[in-house]
Parts: sequence; structure tokens; C-alpha cells
Amino acid sequence: MQLSAFQDGLSAALLGHAAQAPWLSALESQPGFAVYRNTVLKGSIDALQASYPTVCQLVGEEWFRAAAAVYARTQPPVDGLLMEYGAGFADFLAGFEPAAELPYLPAVARLDRCWTECHLAADATAVGQEWLAQQSPDTLHLVPLRPHPAARWAWCDAHPAYALWQSHREGLALPDSLDWCGDGALLTRPHAEVTWRALTRAGVAFLDACAQGLTLEAAATNALDTDPTADLAGLMGCLLDAGALIPTVSRTG
Repeated sequence: MQLSAFQDGLSAALLGHAAQAPWLSALESQPGFAVYRNTVLKGSIDALQASYPTVCQLVGEEWFRAAAAVYARTQPPVDGLLMEYGAGFADFLAGFEPAAELPYLPAVARLDRCWTECHLAADATAVGQEWLAQQSPDTLHLVPLRPHPAARWAWCDAHPAYALWQSHREGLALPDSLDWCGDGALLTRPHAEVTWRALTRAGVAFLDACAQGLTLEAAATNALDTDPTADLAGLMGCLLDAGALIPTVSRTG
């Protein structure tokens, strides 16, 4: 038997799929196999709960772990790095019928995922206000900056996903007069800790342009196309203070 066939068969058996070979049936009949199967499933659920704490707070632990079990059976881990497990959980929630009455849940899950990706991303030295002061006004608009490797940003059109996410992350009470409209978020890690702040739709458009390698002028145009009333100076200051941008390395040769 090839190793890959053994691994695929064992994985299917652990996930409770019907055994397709006599050796798998014999393996599943062993008393200890059920314990092993439950341990694998529990590990996957625990990893999801650790990675999506805000979602868990919103729906409660019992509901979350039941949903996580469904996800784990359909999308099991592909390696042992469980901290990175669950990249597709937000999309899963978007199609999960029991979550239909919580339409904001996938957007909140994406912010939880942004936190994990931000935490695990590579380090880099961000540019700050002092960098801006050193640039020539005549050429600044031609300079390309790119997002910090740990920067993550998101916009939700229909729901105040960031307001919900922030209140639960920081243990804050939701305001009585919360506007039920779209909002955006920026998560960064310029140093050791992940930080977050609200981000306008123009800010999201600006960072999208920077991620494409465009100049600051083009990024500003992209932001203004999204919101003609955007405060570009305030937006640039926000991004620099957050450590969301790094220089684009020029290549020669």
C-alpha cells in the first residue's frame, strides 16, 4: 500500500467517513480508535475557538463548538500548524443555515481571521511621520508605498462588523445608539502587539491601491474615487501612525 493511500484512508476514517477498505473497517472497530477520532476532532474545534474568540462570544460556546465540528468534518486541518487552521471559516458561516439569522457573523469572523494573520505575519520596519517630513513635496506623489506584511484591512457594507468586533475584543458595552451601517477596520502589528482601529472606505481603497504597487498619487485618486469628501491628509496620518505602510524596495539589474 502506498503511504498516500494509507494517509487518505486514515484521514477519512478519523472524520467519520465510511470506510472503503477492509483494513479501515478493522481499524475503526478497535476500541481506542473512537478515542483517537474524538481527540482529533476536539483539537480542531479548540483551534477554531482560539482563532475566532469574537464569534464565540457572540454566539455562545455551545453554538460555536457545534458549528466548528461541522466545519472540521468538512474542512479538516491539512497540517499540524493548528494556529493557521480555519482560513475558510468565515465563508463557511456565510453558507451555514443556522447562522442565517446572524448575517453580520461572517464579517466579524473575517476580522478574527485578520487578527490571526496579523499576529503570524512577517516583521518589517514601518514608515512613520518622520519619513513623511523628509520627503520632497515635488516627488512625494510619485513614491509607492506598500502595506506592512502584518497589515490587514476590511470593509463591511451592510453591518457594523468592526464596532461589534471591537466591543467584544475590548470588553466594551455596545452603545445604545449604534448605527446599523457598514464600517471598516485596520489591524496592524508594527511592533510586538496587534493593534486595531476604525478605517474609512476611502482608507480601504487607498490600501488596496498600495497593495497593487501604485504610487501615492494613484492611491489618493483611488481613495477620492471612493469618497470625494475623504480627508487625505488625515488618512495618511492615520496609516503612518498605525504602522501600516513600508517602503517599496527598488530592484536593479
